[in-house]
Amino acid sequence: MTQKLTIIFDLDGTLADTAPDLLRAHNHVMRKFGYNTKNIEEIKNYVGQGAAVMIGKSIWSSAKKELSKITDQKVKDEMIKEFLEYYGKNTVVDSKLIKGVYDFLKWAKTQNISMAVCTNKQEHLAVDFLKKIKIYDFFEYVAGRNTFDYCKPDPRHITSIIEIMNGDLKKSLMIGDSENDSEAAKSAGIPMILLEDGYTEKKVEQLHHDYLIKDFVGLEKIISKYLND
Repeated sequence: MTQKLTIIFDLDGTLADTAPDLLRAHNHVMRKFGYNTKNIEEIKNYVGQGAAVMIGKSIWSSAKKELSKITDQKVKDEMIKEFLEYYGKNTVVDSKLIKGVYDFLKWAKTQNISMAVCTNKQEHLAVDFLKKIKIYDFFEYVAGRNTFDYCKPDPRHITSIIEIMNGDLKKSLMIGDSENDSEAAKSAGIPMILLEDGYTEKKVEQLHHDYLIKDFVGLEKIISKYLND
């Protein structure tokens, strides 16, 4: 059955502020392998494309003179493994839902809106996180970086989810906070709702979006417009 409306959510920086726990895991790895640690604002710029990209960007920025060490794939793989193992045990220590998320998800369920998560986090980490923070049951599908052979900003990360859910692209939209979300939504041809202060180095005006929100409080008003179309 074609869904009434399908909403695809990003996870990090959109549904939840996960930066504190990502920072803890990141700095644990950096200290263990002899690299500089980062602060909360710096880590937000590295989030969004998965652990490998985060580690790669971080060691490049802090150890440009150690090119041989940086390009050693074995070392990088060990760092990624260490990050995933540590983070997997500490996903919901200081992470918290973005303001208004829980109430919005409850409202969306009463409106028979289908919801899914599309994240560049590893799928098992995303599922585990959603369960621990107690919003997993709101979603019909969760797709991570490794669910398909592609991920955001590739629009197929979004369109494949909608297809699996028997949704309709013309009745779907994306809610996210970064260029990966906005570029994927734009290429998929669906509306994009952008959260301010996302996990990205880019400014709001550089990111494609149809609506800009501070948090999820009052988001029902915007979504109702799509329900009534």
